[in-house]
Parts: sequence; C-alpha cells; structure tokens
Amino acid sequence: MGDRDGDSLRREVPPRIVVGAALVRAGAVLAARRSHPAELAGYWELPGGRVELGESETDAVRRELGEELALDVSVGGRLGWDVELAPDTVLRVYRASLADPGAEPVAREHAALRWVGAGELDELCWLPADRAILPELRRALRGRETPDATGIQT
Repeated sequence: MGDRDGDSLRREVPPRIVVGAALVRAGAVLAARRSHPAELAGYWELPGGRVELGESETDAVRRELGEELALDVSVGGRLGWDVELAPDTVLRVYRASLADPGAEPVAREHAALRWVGAGELDELCWLPADRAILPELRRALRGRETPDATGIQT
C-alpha cells in the first residue's frame, strides 16, 4: 500500500524558528559578540533567539531582547528572507527600534555589543546565517528600499 521509503506516511513538520533583531538607532545596527558556546564564541550576530511554543515571532523578539539586552523594543516587519540554520531550523530577522530612544543595551549574555553603520558591517566576523542578511541590512541602513519577506518593497 504505501511507498517503500515511507514518504506517504511523513507529515510536513513546520521549521523551528529562530528570530533575530535588526535593532537600528541613528543609522547603525546593534551587533552582539557571542560568548558561548565555544564553537561560536567571538562571532558577531544580530541579537535574538528561539521562538517558544505558543509564542509569536514578534513576541519572541521582544522577549529575547529584554532577556539578553535589558531593552524594551518595538518590532517592525521582516528584513530579508528565511535563512536555513539546520534542515529543520530557520532564522527570520525582524526590524526593531528602541521603545525608549535613550535606552542603552546591557550585554547580559554577550561578550560585547557594538553599534555598526552600513560601511562597517564587513569589519566584523559574523555568524554565517547573519552574514547572509548583510546585503539587505546594508540597504536598510543606507535608507534604500529593500524587499521584505513577502517581496514587497518597504
């Protein structure tokens, strides 16, 4: 009755979602340097983390930035497209801004934080997934229109 390899019995499993935040202030994005795990320590990333069961992606961005950076943020639309982290996991980056423009991030889980302008993005050693987002991030920081995940110009 079924396929020998069991394809007919497999269900489509939604990907596990990791969110990142392109937190922009005064034309610069906040980059965070990893302190762990050992194989990722020293690489730079956009802050964020896993979406919890029953949590929306935008709520995960707010929660993660609160936990990691002691910040309250407003979350905007997507930046770029899904970036595969593993066969069952994707990174989705969202635009974000500080709820209080005068707030300063606190490196609770990272070795360092740095505000980076469009011309400085290539100076950092980014995680490969975050590096994939750099072209869209660079365009956004320079004020050029960039398509969001739906392909619509923003």
